Amino acid sequence: MSPLTKYVIETVVTLLAVIALAVLVLYGARRLGVGKPAGPVSLVGRLPLEGRRVIYLVRVADKIYVIGGSEAGLAKLGEIADPEHAFEADSHSFKDVLSRVVQRPAKADDGEAT
Repeated sequence: MSPLTKYVIETVVTLLAVIALAVLVLYGARRLGVGKPAGPVSLVGRLPLEGRRVIYLVRVADKIYVIGGSEAGLAKLGEIADPEHAFEADSHSFKDVLSRVVQRPAKADDGEAT
């Protein structure tokens, strides 16, 4: 066997060993629960607006925060102090929910069904 063939075989075997080790570490970490949410913070909802813009609803203890995310970073848009009454069945449009969060009454547009 030529030295070049030996080198290629050793390289491929080493690469396969590294890949197998990475798969084992990821599997073990997933089984142990690494990366799972813990504590009083949880993601309630996510609404993508455009390619890089999104609105998150994040529950922290007994409040829900409305967070806007964009390429510029994250910004707090508002908060819901009473989450039990925030998501009532009669509010069907995102406009109504958002106006309730920022605590401004929604304007009724002519010709728009809500």
